[in-house]
Amino acid sequence: MSLPAALDGSRALWNRVEADLSSDEVLAQLLDRGEREAWRELYRLAAGPGPEARALRGRILRLVTTVPVAFPHFWLAALRGLGEEIDGLPEPPSYAGSGGA
Repeated sequence: MSLPAALDGSRALWNRVEADLSSDEVLAQLLDRGEREAWRELYRLAAGPGPEARALRGRILRLVTTVPVAFPHFWLAALRGLGEEIDGLPEPPSYAGSGGA
């Protein structure tokens, strides 16, 4: 799936020549380093009614609970608001001790 303009121009993808939203690495970069406009577009895509939106919500949930990203609780709350079943509030991974920022 190619990226909409709001995502394709994101500074989060500075190291990409070709970005594809079907890549978990690209999605994780957008979740972690994306600006507000990119996050709005991700939310809009995830809020859709079809199977692609449902799959995107599942991928976002998996990434924010397994990969250290900025504002993981924001994404968990957004997913819950979109109707995703989230058991409790999973503790997202932390950068602490990983050598990251």
